[in-house]
Amino acid sequence: MPAQEQRNIQLEAGWKAELASEFDSDYMQRLRAFLREEKALGKPVFPPGPDIFNAFNSTPFDQVRVVILGQDPYHGPGQAHGLCFSVPESVRPPPSLVNIFKEIHRDLGLPIPAHGCLQRWAEQGVLLLNAVLTVEQSKAASHQGRGWERFTDAAIERLNRDREGLVFLLWGSYAQKKGSLIDRDRHLVLTAPHPSPLSAHRGFIGCGHFSRVNEYLIDRGQPAIDWRL
Repeated sequence: MPAQEQRNIQLEAGWKAELASEFDSDYMQRLRAFLREEKALGKPVFPPGPDIFNAFNSTPFDQVRVVILGQDPYHGPGQAHGLCFSVPESVRPPPSLVNIFKEIHRDLGLPIPAHGCLQRWAEQGVLLLNAVLTVEQSKAASHQGRGWERFTDAAIERLNRDREGLVFLLWGSYAQKKGSLIDRDRHLVLTAPHPSPLSAHRGFIGCGHFSRVNEYLIDRGQPAIDWRL
C-alpha cells in the first residue's frame, strides 16, 4: 500500500501499530482495489467508509477486555455502523440483537433496551468485531473471501499474543472457527450457538455468558461490564 494511503487510514494508534504490516500486504492492496471497483460500479457498500474500522476506533487495543465476534455487517440501508450486532439508535434492533438482549435480561435481570446501539459496550472495552468488515447492500456475505478474514485473524492473533486475560465470546460455528487462534491458558473462551432466531433456542438463550464475563473480570481485579444501554 502506498505510504500516502496508509497515512490516510483512520485507525486508533494502538491498533495501527499492531496491524501496520497488514496494510502493507498484497492481500490488503487487493482488498482495497476490490472495494474501489465495487463503488465505481455504483454498488452500495456498508457500512459507510468512515465506519469500516469503527470497532477498532471505539475500543483501543490496550483497552480491550472482551471480544464479541460477528460474521459480516448488516446489509440493510442504515443498519451497519462498524460494530458487530449493533445498529444506530434510530434503527430497529434486528432479531439476533433482540435475542442478545433477551439473554442479558434472563441472565442479569436488566431491562430490554429501547435501542440497539452498542457503542456504550465498546467504550467499556468490548471489541465488537465482525470477521468481514464490509458488505454489498442486500447481499449477505458478499464480501467474504476478499481478505477481510485475514485482517481480522491478524487482529485476534495480536490480542492473543500481546494481551492477557481477555474474554472471547464465540457465538455460532463461523465465530468458533476463530477459536483456533486463541490460547485458552491465557484467555477465557466462551462458546454458544448463534443468537439468530434459527439457532438461539439451541443454547444461546440460557448460556449465561454475560454474568460469566463479569465474574471473570472481577476475579482479575477489573470492573464488570455494565451491559445496560
